[in-house]
Amino acid sequence: MTKGYWINTFTAVHDDDKLKAYIELAGPAIREAGGKFLSRGNVVHAFEGGTLGRTTLIEFASTDAAVAAYSSPGYQAALEALGDGAEREVRILEALPDA
Repeated sequence: MTKGYWINTFTAVHDDDKLKAYIELAGPAIREAGGKFLSRGNVVHAFEGGTLGRTTLIEFASTDAAVAAYSSPGYQAALEALGDGAEREVRILEALPDA
């Protein structure tokens, strides 16, 4: 089975309290769904592009597992808590076959 990677980037934060509520719910929901946080925080260096927001890289056993985590009730509760508190980009990628 090929691993899947979830990349989440916050492009704008409008409400710090809503973001905090999201983080408190999202982390446990993602770990419960089998996600392993590999990196998270603010961008250290950006050479191209304009997105400098908080970025998270999460590893899953597969892309299906990552999609299931996103669709899970726990993560959906996190998204509800975030509401309009931030703008994000979320991507799920498949690992290379030899990775």
